[in-house]
Amino acid sequence: MKKDVINTDKAPKVIGPYSQAVKANGFIFVSGQIPIDPNTNDVIKGDIAEQTRQVLKQISNILEAAGSSLKDVAKTTVYLKDLNKFGEMNHVYGEFFTAPFPARATVEVSNLPKGVDIEIDAVAVERSRQ
Repeated sequence: MKKDVINTDKAPKVIGPYSQAVKANGFIFVSGQIPIDPNTNDVIKGDIAEQTRQVLKQISNILEAAGSSLKDVAKTTVYLKDLNKFGEMNHVYGEFFTAPFPARATVEVSNLPKGVDIEIDAVAVERSRQ
């Protein structure tokens, strides 16, 4: 199986043994994104709406670098430190995704990297496979 690593300056730099995304067998697997400004590598300190918006912009930028888009996303997983913030996150999420919506799981977690409130990963289908 051929795997292509996807990398863009429009998302935070990788700081460990992983890739921003990997394209394999007609799918694009986007690593979990947290709200970091890719220009400064500083955490976005805003509310959950601002953090969600930043994360989804990063996912969109990574998919664009892979020749794809949010319209091609088949599945996401949302990790929240506080499930009580689901409504605010969901409102912003709805600004980025349109019908037919991707499948999604949302889970509350005890902690996330750099103390952020949200992380989202995604799996998209390559446009040529649709």
